[in-house]
Amino acid sequence: MSVPDSDVRSPDSAAQPISAGIVTALVGFTSSFAVVLTGLTAVGANSAQAASGLLALCVTQALGMLWMARHYRMPITLAWSTPGAALLAGAGTVSGGWPAAVGAFAVVGAAVILTGLWPRLGRLIAAIPPALAQAMLAGVLLPLCLAPVLALRDAPLAVAPVVLVWLVLQRYSPRWAVPAAFAAAAVVIAVGLVSGSDTLDTSALLPRLDVTAPAWTWQAMVGIAIPLYIVTMASQNIPGTAVMNSFGYRVPWRPAMLVTGVGTLVGAPAGGHAINLAAISAALAAAPSAHPDPRKRWVAAFTAGWAYLVLAVCSAAVAALIAAAPEGVVEAVAGLALLGTLGGALASALDDVREREGAVVTFLIAASGVSILGIGSAFWALVAGLIVRVAVGSRR
Repeated sequence: MSVPDSDVRSPDSAAQPISAGIVTALVGFTSSFAVVLTGLTAVGANSAQAASGLLALCVTQALGMLWMARHYRMPITLAWSTPGAALLAGAGTVSGGWPAAVGAFAVVGAAVILTGLWPRLGRLIAAIPPALAQAMLAGVLLPLCLAPVLALRDAPLAVAPVVLVWLVLQRYSPRWAVPAAFAAAAVVIAVGLVSGSDTLDTSALLPRLDVTAPAWTWQAMVGIAIPLYIVTMASQNIPGTAVMNSFGYRVPWRPAMLVTGVGTLVGAPAGGHAINLAAISAALAAAPSAHPDPRKRWVAAFTAGWAYLVLAVCSAAVAALIAAAPEGVVEAVAGLALLGTLGGALASALDDVREREGAVVTFLIAASGVSILGIGSAFWALVAGLIVRVAVGSRR
């Protein structure tokens, strides 16, 4: 692809990848951090541990982006596993509590490293029917996406401005709809603080790591680690490589898995659940809008890495602000942030008529939230879906 020298060397052209990188980080952070905090809290983290997890995720994915973008000269962007955080929100506290959840995060990191070193494991994950994996994800997301409806019923004055701003931005600038909804939520929280109905813990505004020694229980391994690994691989890493391929970039698979696996493993004791290749936000840095010359778009990912380090400094303050939110506001923002993911998961799950029965069963069990033997619904949903798939396939 040839690009006129004047386009590549102009100040405007030089500023393009930098601005694209900043937008990538801002959109990635503001559109899903509420989901991360919700998920970490659901599996037993207190407010300090959840804030530490958000900080760890920002730092580990930032360092991974800085190294990969610079080393491979590609706009390779990393992200935390938003579907994984949603899965945590549905899993709830497992036997062993927060330390067991941290142990499960570490196991996910080790499994991702093993995926990079042992290609057969990656092929095994790719062999899981996409319809079932997406149906499991959709079932996990459904209760979270219902939260704005319930919150609007229970606290209309606090939640209605958030939903209204999101709806308006969906029409005029969908990319900024969720960040704008969070901005509206911040205004609602500020009004509550000024009026005295809510309080802000000023001691929690400074970022700090809260390290937890991991513990391992079989319930956490089966109920958190396995579904989190599958969702992270099937809904983030594999689609992330496809997005990059669509823009002409071939992601170095083994190094990418090693970097994200090591980042997850290192960040786990501080509360980071998983980092991976970006899927949704990958296009922001890899598309022609980031720079007309594909060879210079790596600067966008490199800039996004630095931007995430800046956002890491703000992570504790953001978490403290969220903790001071009126009831229902955070849940509404998280639910709105996941609507697009839910729609995509449902479309993929039901697209193939031959897989539909198994996908529907998987979706219903995952959405039910049922827990058996201390293991959450995501695992049982996938097991039931595979059984139905085999039974229906035999019938056919």
